[in-house]
Amino acid sequence: DTLRAGAGPLVRQLAEDDIELGVLSGDAPRAVAAVADELGIAEAHGGMSPQGKQAWIAGLQKTPTAVVAMVGDGVNDAPVLAQAHVSVAMGGGTELARNQADIVLLNENLGSLGQAVLLARKTLRIIRQNLWWSFAYNFTSVPLAMLGLVTPWMAGVGMAGSSLLVVLNAMRLQRVPRTGK
Repeated sequence: DTLRAGAGPLVRQLAEDDIELGVLSGDAPRAVAAVADELGIAEAHGGMSPQGKQAWIAGLQKTPTAVVAMVGDGVNDAPVLAQAHVSVAMGGGTELARNQADIVLLNENLGSLGQAVLLARKTLRIIRQNLWWSFAYNFTSVPLAMLGLVTPWMAGVGMAGSSLLVVLNAMRLQRVPRTGK
């Protein structure tokens, strides 16, 4: 088989983000090694059964901080897609793979997966910012209001302003760049 369009750029993007990559495949080990070499992926295992892939992922998951994602599209990928913390199936993949996946790409472009990673990271960053702001606001404003140092109408305006700031910050998610970080 030939590589899917976008595989090279996606692998480079993920590697730049310090995401460890590997290839688990039922294909011949020599063919898997050639594909992995072409993509610059050091960890590659061919000739694996669905149970072997599942056991490999389970082994990775024994590390408490590991978050294991799997991308697959075949019937033999269904068990490992179900095992992974995050699983992605290609839209043109088998129905069983799509049913087991957490995410289904509606197209065959692997660049969409790169976009999803960018969006997820930006979302997490904005959630943290909003939580920090809410904590800081409530930690300072609520005690001031309880002590009577802030009038009720001032506290109401402050709370509305705080909520507006959180919503406007979250709206930045609509401006996700199409490429890059």
